[in-house]
Amino acid sequence: MRTEWTPDDLPGRAFYQLMTSVVVPRPIAWVSTTSGDGVDNLAPHSFFTISCTEPPIVQFTSVRRKDSLRNAEETGEFVVNLAPEAMWDQVNASGTPYPPEVDEFEALGIGREASVSVRPPRVAGSPVALECALHSTLGLGDSTVVFGRVVRVAVREDVLADGHPDVELMRPLARLGRNEWSTLGEVRAVDRLPYRP
Repeated sequence: MRTEWTPDDLPGRAFYQLMTSVVVPRPIAWVSTTSGDGVDNLAPHSFFTISCTEPPIVQFTSVRRKDSLRNAEETGEFVVNLAPEAMWDQVNASGTPYPPEVDEFEALGIGREASVSVRPPRVAGSPVALECALHSTLGLGDSTVVFGRVVRVAVREDVLADGHPDVELMRPLARLGRNEWSTLGEVRAVDRLPYRP
């Protein structure tokens, strides 16, 4: 037996909450942007993934028009910072809907460091930063998918193992359903099976 719903069965945000409870875990893009007026913004977006390998493009979704989207469209740049377990409280707090003139780095006491290829700063405490040039946006209903061409990847040396980012050292956070989050669980290395006719 299964319990089943259609979007018509669950009004308002109920179907959205159902979807975010079953599409799990979701990595978090901790997006830093800078407005045209020079105000830095920082916000977590849990609809995030890689879109293309050549050229390297990542995407995050802004549900409704948020500062991250406005700033990325206005300046053509953003940074995706990995949301690490050690900064859990700050990641969550940066999701508060501050007004556009408030700098979340300052408001929450989050250290920043200069990016190299784009204007928005990196989160100093994050082990990984993807500096991105805006590629395009796609409006879908109440949301906008933001595509960024990755122009630089900056990985802290202490999370590298044999020159490669190590997930157990990066300790990424993920979003689940409702107000649930998760940390890194069991990690297993499993090789793909080649096709043998």
